[in-house]
Amino acid sequence: MKVGIGADHGGFEMKRQLVSLLTEAGHEVTDFGNEICDTSDDYPDFAIPLARAVADGKVDRGILVCGSGVGASVAANKVVGVRAALCHDHFSARQGVEDDNLNVLCFGGRTTGIAIAWECTQNFLDARFSGAERHRRRLAKVLELEASELQPATQADCAQL
Repeated sequence: MKVGIGADHGGFEMKRQLVSLLTEAGHEVTDFGNEICDTSDDYPDFAIPLARAVADGKVDRGILVCGSGVGASVAANKVVGVRAALCHDHFSARQGVEDDNLNVLCFGGRTTGIAIAWECTQNFLDARFSGAERHRRRLAKVLELEASELQPATQADCAQL
């Protein structure tokens, strides 16, 4: 499977370990950075290019790691076609794909150990969307919302920050 992976400084070490494990397992890995541990980097700089690659089909699935995993999932979910979730158990990582067609898995490099992250990653990559009618119906509602509500940020939106 083609897997994209990215992390800021908070997830740099976990990303490094996951790249090694993914490669050993035979996956084709595209690293979206960061290539060095830079404490002044920002998670959107890695999350957005990875999310766009998933949405465009350049990679099959993505894995993002930041300090908590929350920021990476928030950023990735802003890209149309991405369904990212923070997971720290094997059930959610598998069920997220089977029921919700999850395509980006997020971890907290400061909150989740590598053993759990690897177990979740394996479940995430092994899982397939069930295609069950109820899951297609629910996803259609999400896609409808995505199409009608997502608009580019305006200067006024940014000024609120």
